[in-house]
Amino acid sequence: MPVFDFSGAPASTKDTECTYHIFYSSEHQASPEHPVLILDNREGKFQHHTGGVFTNPARRTSFEMKEEGGGTVTSDILEIDARFVSLLKWLGENHIHVRLSGVVRGEEYAVYKIRETAFGGGVKLSAEDGFLQFMIERLLSSDAPSETVSDDEEEEAGDSMKLTSIQSITDFMNCAGKTLPDNIRLWARRNLAVARSNEVSQEERRHAQHALSIMMNIQWKSNYFQAIDLKEARRILDEELYGMECVKQRIMETIIQINRTHTLPAYGLLLIGPAGTGKSQIAYAVARILKMPWTTLDMSSINDPEQLTGSSRIYANAKPGIIMEAFSVAGESNLVFIINELDKAASGKGNGNPADVLLTLLDNLGFTDNYIECMIPTVGVYPIATANDKDQISAPLMSRFAVIEIPDYTPEEKKVIFSRYALPKVMKRIGMQEQECVLTEDGLEAVIDLHKNTSGIRDLEQAAEHIAANALYQIEVDHLESVVFDAEKVRALLS
Repeated sequence: MPVFDFSGAPASTKDTECTYHIFYSSEHQASPEHPVLILDNREGKFQHHTGGVFTNPARRTSFEMKEEGGGTVTSDILEIDARFVSLLKWLGENHIHVRLSGVVRGEEYAVYKIRETAFGGGVKLSAEDGFLQFMIERLLSSDAPSETVSDDEEEEAGDSMKLTSIQSITDFMNCAGKTLPDNIRLWARRNLAVARSNEVSQEERRHAQHALSIMMNIQWKSNYFQAIDLKEARRILDEELYGMECVKQRIMETIIQINRTHTLPAYGLLLIGPAGTGKSQIAYAVARILKMPWTTLDMSSINDPEQLTGSSRIYANAKPGIIMEAFSVAGESNLVFIINELDKAASGKGNGNPADVLLTLLDNLGFTDNYIECMIPTVGVYPIATANDKDQISAPLMSRFAVIEIPDYTPEEKKVIFSRYALPKVMKRIGMQEQECVLTEDGLEAVIDLHKNTSGIRDLEQAAEHIAANALYQIEVDHLESVVFDAEKVRALLS
């Protein structure tokens, strides 16, 4: 077995206590089958739960535990997940007391859980409560670091807690810096130096710390996507949309492409159709299928590119833009951006064109926020845009999307949607029984006829709300057991 130090580089062959093997894993959950490290158990001292400390890795790569008689048992580390090398080094250097959970496998002890046991004034890994569990969850959710990153290069360069203090951010960089993208790791080192410096203004230090807190609380994921269950995807589409078989097929084609390549398509989806045809509902359904967090950008309310890109730190009231805030709220870099009313994106007011900012987000080459001052990887961003009029969208923007035309519903489709979905949904929400509000066949015809010149189903949903509310009023005030709406009553109510 080769001899390594904690950076993964060959150590002196004389230092026989530093014999352990680094393995590279991207498993997102530790278990007896996928442990984070393996200890030598030839002396048979380990049990399911074992307390102790990791000894200083600069001298020995081992774990020490106390015996009941007061003696000390030392066990060498045999194997360790590359993502946890720096964390164990930090635990050892600070002599943090931990409790290991693992399974005995012959002469080996496979550790799949590490918990901090320092309390009552004992030494802790960080000033932040729950920091160790936060760290472990973040490390497990990350991919294995590059085998070429060394500690020398590094020096040059869940839990609901957030990294906000300089101490917790420093600890995070020491323990998990190698799991960050290269440019973000180097950016963090520079900003950490600014945040600690006494040679810059207090305002600059505050901005640097705020930017660090935002960036370190985002999980920077790879662009690898697990296969999506096609039956579940189809179930979600059928649940959210009535009819629209051509639209559903286009979406399923996209899902199948993702399953084949395990990456997002090069193009997002652009849903074009009349108002009220369910474009936003389709976008939310796709986000559900992808199992990704989502955020919305309403382009009709954005008239200044700075709203998207943020403001420079030279201003006292500087802040990140909407796009960066979306990453921060989601807590990860893989995100569905639902861009509503893309046809309004070119309506800037003299300070530039918001559409130009969108191009940088959609190109998957990286996005730079003026406040953060760092290129954000966008390979995990999937854009889904909606628009009413594709003629108002610039050619460069159109070229970034696969276009899906959303047709308006036919009268027969509107009948089914109103009678089977819209009206029953409203009645259920307000606590009405099926027999309390009855719509006759000619009453349904009247509803559809009154809305024959409107696109989509938004007006139909409002009509369902009006009918159900009126029935409930008559039941409560006039003490009726049931209200029947025929064509005459419908026209009298809705005309």
